[in-house]
Amino acid sequence: MKPVERISAFVNLGKIIKDLSPDEKEELLWRAQNNNNWFTKDSVESSLEGISFMLSEEKLDAWLAIYELKEVENPKSVGLMMAGNIPAVGFHDVMCVILSGHQAVIKLSSSDEILMKWLIEKLIEIDPRFEKQIRIEEMLKGMDAYIATGSDNSSRYFNYYFGKYPHVIRHNRTSVAVLSGTETTEDYIGLGKDIFQYYGLGCRNVSKIYVKSVDQLQDLLGALEIYSPTALHHKYHNNYDYNKSIYLVNLEKHLDNGFLLLKECQDLVSPISVLFYEVYESEELLNEKLQELESKIQCVVGNGIGRVPFGTAQNPEPWEYADGVDTMTFLLELS
Repeated sequence: MKPVERISAFVNLGKIIKDLSPDEKEELLWRAQNNNNWFTKDSVESSLEGISFMLSEEKLDAWLAIYELKEVENPKSVGLMMAGNIPAVGFHDVMCVILSGHQAVIKLSSSDEILMKWLIEKLIEIDPRFEKQIRIEEMLKGMDAYIATGSDNSSRYFNYYFGKYPHVIRHNRTSVAVLSGTETTEDYIGLGKDIFQYYGLGCRNVSKIYVKSVDQLQDLLGALEIYSPTALHHKYHNNYDYNKSIYLVNLEKHLDNGFLLLKECQDLVSPISVLFYEVYESEELLNEKLQELESKIQCVVGNGIGRVPFGTAQNPEPWEYADGVDTMTFLLELS
């Protein structure tokens, strides 16, 4: 397939997602939720909106303009070890492999089978030639290269098995937000989306905030009240009850608005239903700290240059690669 044909297929996929009939969308959302209770209908719909957002012709053209895409005479088999923490989290990797002209051999996460299979089926419907370029396997043996996403523990396993092949292996990451003290209620509400979307399970979810003063915390908690329906999810609420009981038994200081716990902590990754916070003295010292933690942070949310605007953390552009590793360059160099 010519590069322009591959790109066109993904543009058409974005249009199909946008134009889904209410009945087809409802069935897909229900099946995904039935397979994984964390994947509520709202979460799956948000994921589909995020995918269609990046599949506009303008965005794909802007992203791919810096690469030299071409027809690949001897495509490589690229094993993709999918994560399953949020709906269709591995879609971008699949898209990169297909657009680069290689073959995507996919090991799906059991937590995210429904939506990923549906997206693959739609691509093949758009252009049946993709049937030779995409396949789902239970085992990823004998591949030419690998892309694997998982926890810090699983990454050691991936390195052991895939380290001798060309590879991209991703580790645990999380996202943080910086509050300067000048934020508006709208900023806090946007931050709430970055905290609660997908129940905090994604690497782009904010799990820690840096504040100029603890006085901001009460204002933040007040603004986040609109997200109280989050507590209606039984798994989320179980986490909230568990973490609250631990803090109470251990007499650990924390703030509580009935569905979110705020706790001062140096760590980056907070448990589900908990948001860590840390007070910083100066912007300069904070930037130095964030630079030291760069390998553990996916994105920094906040107002200012180089930061992701409040409320947009879960809508990355196609050129915003996980872990900052340029997947497309890696794939093109395989040729």
